[in-house]
Amino acid sequence: TAIVQYRLPPSIDQAACAAHFRKIAAGFRTVPGLIRKQFIHAEDGWAGGVYWWKTRADAEAFYAGPWRDGIRERYGMDPQIKYFDTACITDNAAEAILLPEAAE
Repeated sequence: TAIVQYRLPPSIDQAACAAHFRKIAAGFRTVPGLIRKQFIHAEDGWAGGVYWWKTRADAEAFYAGPWRDGIRERYGMDPQIKYFDTACITDNAAEAILLPEAAE
């Protein structure tokens, strides 16, 4: 799991951020190794995503590519990226406990 954060410029409010995320969400369906992404934004001007990857190598390859350049261009900063190992997930919508293979 990776948590990515960046500060939005003052010209992008929460409504504009949410609209942009909804516009680009479908493009993440084909990202190699990406299992799930939650698009996040907060009232204090920070935004980003919580990503669940098959491997850290998949995440690092994605973040090193054109995606990072896009963040720099749109938001004027490098994203802050923190990696976590995911031991398990409680998924109430699926009524399941998910146990990623990497945690075994």
